[in-house]
Amino acid sequence: MPVMSRLFSALLLAPLLFSAELRLGLIGTDTSHVIAFTKSFNGPPGPDKVEGARVVAAFKGGSPDVEASYTRVDKYAEQLAREWGVEIVPDIASLCGKVDALLLESVDGRTHLPQFREAVKCGKPVFIDKPLAATLEDAREIARLARQHNIAWFSSSSLRWSEHVLATKADDAVGVITWGPGPYEPHHSLELSWYAIHPIEMLYALMGPGCEEVTRVSTDTADVVTGRWRDGRIGTVRSQKAGYNYGAVVFRPKGVNVSPPEAKSSYTPMLREIVKFFQTGVPPVPVEETLELFAFMDAAQKSKEQGGRPVRLR
Repeated sequence: MPVMSRLFSALLLAPLLFSAELRLGLIGTDTSHVIAFTKSFNGPPGPDKVEGARVVAAFKGGSPDVEASYTRVDKYAEQLAREWGVEIVPDIASLCGKVDALLLESVDGRTHLPQFREAVKCGKPVFIDKPLAATLEDAREIARLARQHNIAWFSSSSLRWSEHVLATKADDAVGVITWGPGPYEPHHSLELSWYAIHPIEMLYALMGPGCEEVTRVSTDTADVVTGRWRDGRIGTVRSQKAGYNYGAVVFRPKGVNVSPPEAKSSYTPMLREIVKFFQTGVPPVPVEETLELFAFMDAAQKSKEQGGRPVRLR
């Protein structure tokens, strides 16, 4: 985000710094994240309690052709209302006057661009859950709309703040391997955006931006994506089409850091970063890095379509 845009966002968000508790609105109730996040914000004191914000309203949304959406959207909306007193509203515009900030949670990445078009009209900061979008073009259009309307936003996977990353991160990393689950969802043409985005976020958390070229090998059991960074470093992601284990290896000039088998991940660190972002307007993950991450997945998709040939990032 350019310096002047950051200053403008900070001025807009200044009143939030002094709010006792931010009022949050949910866009989309078709992911288990809305239940977990609301429990952390609205629930009783405990290790996973996140102070400074409360979910007060939600728009259901939903996608009739995505099983993970239509089988859960009503159920989660009812649970939010029953257990946490969240008001269910008929459209995104109805959230605007009720909240200080928005969490765009819809499970279907295809809906994020049209929903963001409506969200920017509220003039409130927005967190966009993974995947940011279903295509690189949609991701770039979200960024353009945010600039046009001076909306502070960011998107990330919670795995960026997992023990897998924190235990292995090193400033002198010369290469990284990450792994995790990567099943596809048939309506997402950018296949890795659906679930493999988690280990890809881990890769970028450990490598930083700067990838120039990607090669992807895909089989019935896994995808292996290797990126070449402009400074000569190599980063690799292995996404398993079955299984739910995550891990990372960081290669250093004089050693190797390996994530411990018992390493855990939790939504709590990311939720605390989200509250801090809503208060300050400063994203913990730069927009430019998020867009490069989508260019990485876009190049990987083209590499697969071209039989595993190297493809430069757009």
